[in-house]
Order: sequence, then structure tokens, then C-alpha cells
Amino acid sequence: MRIEGAAALVTGGSRGLGAALGRRLARDGARVALVAREERELQAVARAIRAAGGEAHALAGDVGDAPSATALAGAAAALVGPIDLLVHAASTLGAVPLRLLLDTGDAQMERALAVNVTGPFRLTRAIAGSMVLRGRGLVLHVTSDASLVPYPRWGAYGVSKAAFDHLARIWAAELDGTGVRFLSVDPGEMDTRMHAEAVPEADRTTLGDPAVVAERIVRLLRRAESIPNGARLEVTGTAAASGQGKAS
Repeated sequence: MRIEGAAALVTGGSRGLGAALGRRLARDGARVALVAREERELQAVARAIRAAGGEAHALAGDVGDAPSATALAGAAAALVGPIDLLVHAASTLGAVPLRLLLDTGDAQMERALAVNVTGPFRLTRAIAGSMVLRGRGLVLHVTSDASLVPYPRWGAYGVSKAAFDHLARIWAAELDGTGVRFLSVDPGEMDTRMHAEAVPEADRTTLGDPAVVAERIVRLLRRAESIPNGARLEVTGTAAASGQGKAS
């Protein structure tokens, strides 16, 4: 897809890979709306993007909150225009320290599903109709290898990410031929606050740089039309991996 001039909505935009993607997309000429719960951090990212000459807007909101999806979609479109690129980078681990499923409470599992599955579903549903009408659009799911590998203590996160992966595949199958495309990207283990909360003992020198991963993802987006709709890809920022699950 063409990044220059595109209207992009990026969730999880206050830190980690979401913030890095917002910066990179804006640097390449996209008009970016960033969503996250942490308004102060979110505003700081948006200000830094504008200071560097890009266009960015901060929308404080919780993707796991049911009434927020339509409001966020409408606010983003009002700021940057009809959305061409929707990036689902917001995510939650569930309870930390990570715990066994037997020790996971209902509220903790429900929160993981709300942020990692139901929220993205609602936001896509609010935006994809406009994409279908215009005959173009790309929805990117930022996933994890925990969606494929049953890591002990990663239950709430892993279950939700597995559903998140399949959600992208079903959207792709149902909207195939409309011009709206869906991709899932596993960014690998990165040096982020989320990873530090999940694996505090990790050697940070072995972890990927979110900025490097963001650059590689944007290069992938530029050739998205050549990638099978609904594909799941790995885009890492380092050759090292600890084998303990990946969190963005």
C-alpha cells in the first residue's frame, strides 16, 4: 500500500511498537491518529511526531471498553480522514506476574479477551465498512508466538492472541475480493515495558528494538498487495530469542 498520504489509526500508540509504528508511518508521510489509555504518554508521542514534521493526533481511549470503538473510529476519521490503515498494536498480558490458568481469575481472562480480541473486533467492524465502500484498506494485527506455542503461565495472553490471529483470518476470508486486506505480524521479543513486566529477568541486549521492527513492518506494508490476504508473518528486530513467549 501507499504510505504517503494514507490515514492511519494505530492503537497502543503511547509506547512500545505502537509508538514506534506511529513515528515511522508519520515520517513516511501518513496522517496518524494514535490511541492509548495513557494520555500523558500518548500526547508526548504525538508532540514528538509533530516536532519532527509529521502529522499525529492523540486520542485517549481504552480499546477494551465496549462503547469506545465507534467513538474512536469516528474521532480518528474526523482528524485524519477515512482510515486506510488500521493497526491493532494495543495488547495486555493479563495479570502480572504471569500465572497459571488455575490461578487466573475470571476478570483477568475477560480483560485479556476484551483488549486483545473483542476490542479489535469492534474497532475493525466500525472502520471496515468504509474501507469496503472505497474498495481499499489494510488492517494489521500485531500478534505473538504465544498464539501458537502453549507457554506455561501465558494462558490468558496466549488464548487471546490465538483468537486474535484467527479473527484476522476470518475477516480476510469474509471480505476477500473487496479490496480490504488483513495481515498478522509477529514482531518477536522486543525491549518494551510490556516485555519487562512479563519477563523481568530477560537480558535486554537480546531483545529487538521497536524502532527497527517498525521500519521492517512498514516495508512489509508497502508490499502488502503481494502478500496473501490473511497471512501471518514474522518480522523480528533481533536474531536472538529467549523462548519464553513474545510480548509487544
